[in-house]
Amino acid sequence: MSASHALGVSDRELMIKSLEYRKDVLRIISHAGAGHTGGSLSSIDILNVLYNRVMRISPARFDQPDRDRYIQSKGHCVEALYVVLADLGFFPRSQLTTLCEYGSHFIGHPTRKVPGVEHNTGALGHGLAFGVGLALGLRHDDLRNRVFVLLGDGELAEGSVWEAAMAAAHYELDQLVAIVDRNRLQITGPTKDVLSSEPLESKFGAFGWHVRTVDGHNVAALTNALTVPPPQGKPMVLLADTIKGKGVSFMEGVLKWHHGVPDVDEYRRAMEELGAALRQVGGHQ
Repeated sequence: MSASHALGVSDRELMIKSLEYRKDVLRIISHAGAGHTGGSLSSIDILNVLYNRVMRISPARFDQPDRDRYIQSKGHCVEALYVVLADLGFFPRSQLTTLCEYGSHFIGHPTRKVPGVEHNTGALGHGLAFGVGLALGLRHDDLRNRVFVLLGDGELAEGSVWEAAMAAAHYELDQLVAIVDRNRLQITGPTKDVLSSEPLESKFGAFGWHVRTVDGHNVAALTNALTVPPPQGKPMVLLADTIKGKGVSFMEGVLKWHHGVPDVDEYRRAMEELGAALRQVGGHQ
């Protein structure tokens, strides 16, 4: 039996969801006139697999101690998180259109005022340390829930990330999973030029982590990487190779879309591309 059927949702269904999520991301960013388009599109497949296939989390059990935890350390790409939470029923989808409006809780970084958000983030470099604290607290309470933290590869320039990495290995937090959205672009340029953190595989390995590298847009590969347990006593990092702006040809790998907002014509072209991709995999436009 394939992993997809064993876990109750097929790879094709997840691929359709990812395309629909991408359309939702573009829709709310265009409506708001603000947002981080490129990184939301690069991370959407990761969030899709986590929430729809891997994590034990739902609106009904969000207050239960035995739920899994998700921390979005790269908080500026919150639009991806918002559309997934809306799809799972944490709040009505209609609320997404209030993104960045005065008085709305749907601001440009995660806040616990939005149902389903575990922790406020925005200042880069702090999410992994919070994940370490969560994992330690769960262990103290004899709970084996998993803690997932999404980081950006540009964020790895923050020294606090590596302090947290040392602590996670020291305390043998094998229920902690860090995922790096390695799209190789940050706000001011390619990560290799701004401040290279490569080679990440050997660096995390030297810090005592179990390292896996995966195509961050392949839902089957992401599933396998996230569901096979790491060696006992080792935190795991998943280096997800992604493309900034994934799914829209003129956005892919283009720096301006870090926080670019499509104009009317760009929005139309992007939605046409995603609609064509949906037809190709048998989904609805």
